[in-house]
Amino acid sequence: MNRAVAVENAEGAGPFVLVCDHASNFLPPPYDTSLQISDADKIAHIAWDPGALGVARGLSQALDAPLVATTVSRLIIDCNREESRADLIPCLSETTQIAGNRDLSADEKAFRLNLAHRPFHKAIDKVLNERKDRGLPSAVVSIHSFTPVYKGKSRPWEIGLISENDRRLADPVLSDLAARGDLTVGDNEPYSPADGVYYTIRRHGEDRQLPCLMIEIRNDEVRTPDEEARWTELLAPVLKRAAETIAGGARV
Repeated sequence: MNRAVAVENAEGAGPFVLVCDHASNFLPPPYDTSLQISDADKIAHIAWDPGALGVARGLSQALDAPLVATTVSRLIIDCNREESRADLIPCLSETTQIAGNRDLSADEKAFRLNLAHRPFHKAIDKVLNERKDRGLPSAVVSIHSFTPVYKGKSRPWEIGLISENDRRLADPVLSDLAARGDLTVGDNEPYSPADGVYYTIRRHGEDRQLPCLMIEIRNDEVRTPDEEARWTELLAPVLKRAAETIAGGARV
């Protein structure tokens, strides 16, 4: 498997396939210096989704689900963007300039696509195709995290559920989480597909007509392994119940 992509629990037989587009902040040479960003930027949200991989790995174990994750920073290339989008290789992330991403040659863009973006999506396709061949149902869920404050505006949601046309997972998960009474749950907040953040789920979920959902957890909720474990323990039974609800009607 490509070194910029990791597949864990590939043979998992549960009803979910998990993906983590922004799992790592790793910048291999020469990008560790050529992007011209500070050490603080390299560990900030602009480089990755802190806490997302820990939750995704916990859910992979709890749900016996394959997990496909990136192993390089999204500042090199954002695997959750169409190849044609201007922010595929970001020159500006939130309010931070990424000088080393400006004026890239066609060869450099192609190198980065072939380093991480295309292998990531190929790996997801491979997992889904093999599960289909095995007769296993698949629902696709991506795990992300978001900042408590964005461009000066506070975000009240501890968790956001992002969906488009397919609400088979979003509706039961939203209902279950809201019923707890201790969470502020965003429905297409703090992002929605209209913000251009839905590429991976649209490609591998909606386009395949598979149940799908993008989960965003506020990153001050997943700062430690214990907090990641808490969210794993909270989400695993909720996702299981949602899958059972779907299975009671159409196949997952």
